Amino acid sequence: MPDKATEKTVERTAAIDAILSRAPVIPVLVVEDATQAVPLAKALVAGGLSVLEITLRSAAALEAIKRIAAEVPEAVVGAGTVLNAAQFAAAQLAGAKFVISPGATDALYYTAKDTGLPYLPAVATASEVMRALEQGFTRAKFFPAEAMGGIRALQSLAGPFPQMRFCPTGGITEANLAAYAALPNVASVGGSWLAPADKLAAGDWAGITAIAKRAVQIAKGA
Repeated sequence: MPDKATEKTVERTAAIDAILSRAPVIPVLVVEDATQAVPLAKALVAGGLSVLEITLRSAAALEAIKRIAAEVPEAVVGAGTVLNAAQFAAAQLAGAKFVISPGATDALYYTAKDTGLPYLPAVATASEVMRALEQGFTRAKFFPAEAMGGIRALQSLAGPFPQMRFCPTGGITEANLAAYAALPNVASVGGSWLAPADKLAAGDWAGITAIAKRAVQIAKGA
């Protein structure tokens, strides 16, 4: 029979897979005005992207998470750019359904295991992948993707780590989305191009929905 650690790894993998499998692309969003959070979320969901990462890079981020969690039930909203256990706890309190960090620390691994909230640590090297696996995490953000070798790096990591699947983020655009999404060890792709600042400022929700629809088509090879 599998030991308890193995069972926990299986549980964590299933929990994060249930989120990552909902959409091929995760919008990485910086929300400066919390009043934009709900219409932005609805626009992205209408375009086929229901998993949303609100980065903790603005003062409005936690309020944005709270509003989306309360008012857009068809979205799965999570917190990104989580750097420490305190931010992890604040994100969970705001209603985040998952947490993503730009790296990984022992404190974040411990907090994720203690709370049970789905967590996607970030890795950039083979040693960091090994550390994630030691901690019982078989899904990770690959960041910064383009700067760390992009598609060729992910192809190289596939051999020694067949159990690991990635969400590459950083430098991914419409132009290279298809190539990333086609990799067997890519579960989803994170991108910040889906909610351009000019469209946010103008409240062009239809334009954001159109970008989201196009991203889904590209990622699925349509």
